[in-house]
Amino acid sequence: MKEIKKIATGAPWEDIVGYSRAVKVGDTIEISGTTATGTNEYEQTVAIIKTVEKVLQELGANLTNVTRTRIYCTDINNWEKIGKAHHEFFGNIKPTASMVEVSKFISPEILVEIEFSAIV
Repeated sequence: MKEIKKIATGAPWEDIVGYSRAVKVGDTIEISGTTATGTNEYEQTVAIIKTVEKVLQELGANLTNVTRTRIYCTDINNWEKIGKAHHEFFGNIKPTASMVEVSKFISPEILVEIEFSAIV
């Protein structure tokens, strides 16, 4: 049986809803939808990726191990702000990616949420 390791970041929703920020099974890492607050989509995207970078490090990985990002946003018209931030971290790594507009998130100040998959 493959070892399973779970990471929590202390976000209140983790215990309320019952989920882990990240789960590593063997060489595969799945990271839950991660959000941040900030003034705009660019700032939130940067903060999200920095948070996930720390989680990956706890699991013995880094951003170069990311194979997929799933980006959700409340206004697809701001895709360039999100894309600019994503490119700053993943421009040379180039994981597969999706960007989808959603109607809203659990808190109105959240504009972007990103899920990550990685293989180490």
